[in-house]
Amino acid sequence: MRLISLALFAGILIAAGFIEPASAQTPAPSNPPSSAASPAPAAPAPAAPAPPPAPAAAAPAAAATPAGPVYVVTYFEVTPAGARKAAALLRQFADSTRKADGNSELTVLREIGRPGRFALVEAWKDKAALDAHSGAMKALGDKLQPIFVGPFDARPFAPLAVGTPSAAMPAGAIYVLTHVDVFPQGKDEVAPAVKQLAEDSRKDAGSLRFDAVVWDGHPNHFHLIEVWTDRKALEAHQAADHTKAFRAKLVPFEGAFYDERLYEVVKKTE
Repeated sequence: MRLISLALFAGILIAAGFIEPASAQTPAPSNPPSSAASPAPAAPAPAAPAPPPAPAAAAPAAAATPAGPVYVVTYFEVTPAGARKAAALLRQFADSTRKADGNSELTVLREIGRPGRFALVEAWKDKAALDAHSGAMKALGDKLQPIFVGPFDARPFAPLAVGTPSAAMPAGAIYVLTHVDVFPQGKDEVAPAVKQLAEDSRKDAGSLRFDAVVWDGHPNHFHLIEVWTDRKALEAHQAADHTKAFRAKLVPFEGAFYDERLYEVVKKTE
């Protein structure tokens, strides 16, 4: 009877909400851990491939050795007291050089009115022949060294308009060496004019030679090599219409003044 009373009393308490049933007091089981493994972190993206190395710069092409004849004009100056000694050495040098393989000209000139100023005009069949003669030229320079005022200034040239000179130059012939210097941007316009001047001047009375050459490596520098029977023929050429027209056309392009110098051949004996 007592047990029944207790049971009834407990039921009344449960109904009234004062206690919870035992099943409600038991904590709910926690969710079991997932059996699936956590995903691994994403692998880093592969590095971009290195750019290919830049191609090596191409080596500059070697300058082509000019073929064909080579002309050289060499200027130098000695003391007035040494002029006679220089002339004697130059005559010997000329005799020897004219026998050298590949040489077609060696003319020794002295500037008129300036006895210590000389010029050598050479022509060779090609650059190889010229180079083979370089030792002889150096030896000459060594002999002249004690009396030099200004050492050798050698300028190699390629032909632009070269004619056939007279077989023999008369005594008293006037040689003219002219340097024509123009601005680089004007060279292509001036070159045909220089060539035309040479062709027209060969037709002038008293013209024995009129060649136009271009300084190797300096295409805006021209040289005129002229020979006239005498001063009168030269002056007539200078006053000719075609010469004056050339000089007038040249002025806007000139990089230096028109450098014209008169020479005579060094005599065989002095």
